[in-house]
Amino acid sequence: MRRIFFFVVLLATRLVGANAAVDENFYIFLCFGQSNMEGAARPEAEDLKSPGPRFLLMPAVDDEQRGRRMGEWCEAAAPLCRPNTGLTPADWFGRTMIETLPENIRVGVIHVAIGGIRIEGFMPDQIATYVKTAPGWMKGMLEAYGNNPYERLVTLARKAQQDGVIKGVLMHQGESNTGDPEWADKVQSVYDHLLGDLQLKPEEVPLLAGEVVQANGEGQCVAMNKQIDALPKTLHTAHVVSSTGCSNGPDKLHFDAAGYRELGRRYGEKMLSLLGYQVRSPFAVPADAVVAETTVPGNDFPKVDSEGRAYFRFHAPEAHRVQVDICGKKYEMRRDEQGVWCAVTDPLVVGFHYYFINIGGANVIDPATETFFGCCREAGGIEIPEGQEGDYYRPQQGIAHGQVRSLSYYATATAEWRHALVYTPAEYEQGKKHYPVLYLQHGMGEDETGWTKQGRMQHIMDNLIAAKEVVPMIVVMESGDVKAPFKGGDNRQGFSEYGATFYKVMMQDLISTIDSKFRTLADRDHRAMAGLSWGGHQTFDLVLQHMDTFSWMGAFSGAIFGLDVKTAYDGVFTRPAEFNKRMHYLFLSCGSKENFGTETLVKSLREAGIMADFYVSPGTHHEWLTWRRSFRQFVPHLFK
Repeated sequence: MRRIFFFVVLLATRLVGANAAVDENFYIFLCFGQSNMEGAARPEAEDLKSPGPRFLLMPAVDDEQRGRRMGEWCEAAAPLCRPNTGLTPADWFGRTMIETLPENIRVGVIHVAIGGIRIEGFMPDQIATYVKTAPGWMKGMLEAYGNNPYERLVTLARKAQQDGVIKGVLMHQGESNTGDPEWADKVQSVYDHLLGDLQLKPEEVPLLAGEVVQANGEGQCVAMNKQIDALPKTLHTAHVVSSTGCSNGPDKLHFDAAGYRELGRRYGEKMLSLLGYQVRSPFAVPADAVVAETTVPGNDFPKVDSEGRAYFRFHAPEAHRVQVDICGKKYEMRRDEQGVWCAVTDPLVVGFHYYFINIGGANVIDPATETFFGCCREAGGIEIPEGQEGDYYRPQQGIAHGQVRSLSYYATATAEWRHALVYTPAEYEQGKKHYPVLYLQHGMGEDETGWTKQGRMQHIMDNLIAAKEVVPMIVVMESGDVKAPFKGGDNRQGFSEYGATFYKVMMQDLISTIDSKFRTLADRDHRAMAGLSWGGHQTFDLVLQHMDTFSWMGAFSGAIFGLDVKTAYDGVFTRPAEFNKRMHYLFLSCGSKENFGTETLVKSLREAGIMADFYVSPGTHHEWLTWRRSFRQFVPHLFK
């Protein structure tokens, strides 16, 4: 009696333990079908890397090369079906699922598919007959599943039920049954057997059926889509996944890699919606999204919503892969039925962002956006608007506005014609007054248009002059000879090679040209220089070696690295009393989230007795919003 009692207790303990092992947050999906579920496209680099332990595969066959064992969970990455198969919709189905599902939910797939197999090959009562009559080229694939792909799927599904909960069935099949009037009933039979054998409730386990290749109406089996679309009439828990716009290979029978990704995402989005999750699709644009102020008039996109997300549209019907590249972060674009690629970003920080459209690895400019010179080339750009706090760089009504003039001049230092932009205050036209001059430089890979287009310097000046916060002044912006990529060299302070040609131009030609063509106060007490990033480096090099020419200076996120206050610029910082008397104002700034060493530089200068003003832009990186704010803080101190 005691032994019987012990056995009952042990059995109960094991049952409880088994039940406890089931993770209700482990969602399992059964995937079956023929070649397009098997995967006919070669996986690309992004498909071969596992997205992590939240997306798992229970292999249906051994894969010695990848160390996979049948029936043992592993991280999912292509190929999911068998060792020599390709990319499948299930790959990007799983990736899409874990992108939206809460972090505590995992997704697992069991994948059984055979190229060319008819639906009868998954019907338990017809499999034996089907195997006997299958074509020779299919024999090896059938043998991989013990000549019973349905039984392999169910066996593994039962094992998986010890770990998680089956939430759905993914099917892509029909090409081999095109025109079969009984196809829907046969699919119903397979589905009913799965539910019965696995003790599942139909309302809890929907079936997703994907359409076949369309190829703009020229797909080899495109007529089958009418039958697939009608499947929900026979099977009420079936849902159709559209293949419209999914790109295909040259055979017009199989999708290409981009097509599989898109179809997989659609499987995922459909399943997520059935599970009650709201999917953030690039095709869906919220009502609060407005056309970005940097968008070329006449275009509806790019748009920006109230949370700072940007929405892009790009028409490229022949493209196979398109991305939006924003400052190095790439967002995959999705193709709609008309060949328009769509994308939505994560919330972007307020301010200006360079961006490109990447087609097949080549960055091009979005024709729907204004262009800006940055990244050593013409680039697209998008402005994520600030609130009222950004009014200082916006044009305002009811005040006088200055001019930004285009100046071409000949530089003897480089024997070439050059270009500069010159801001003059509104009152410049009204008399014969002479004005102080600020020479203002941009950063590496940008040009003389940067401060007016990206920086909006002229609006800042107009607003501050109107508020009587600054002395009216002329502002000169030149290319600085740093448009081309940085290629190294000796760039110690005072010995710079990058952009050094500009130093001769400034001292031999630019200043004299400005003084001859504009009403300037042509002395050091009325001449200042400032720059952002590498322009800050150039400012240090020019001003500190020509203190008889300049007496005001500023560097915004200045690229001033490794400065030795004891030796730099002939030891000018070792004579603080002399420096502080001659330099009327020294201003340094940076964004709170960038790491350019500006704070350390300020500390070393102050310890040496140098008077240096310091500003930190809250919440910004190495970006134009940092420099707009820095400029706004800097200019009120000049020429007073």
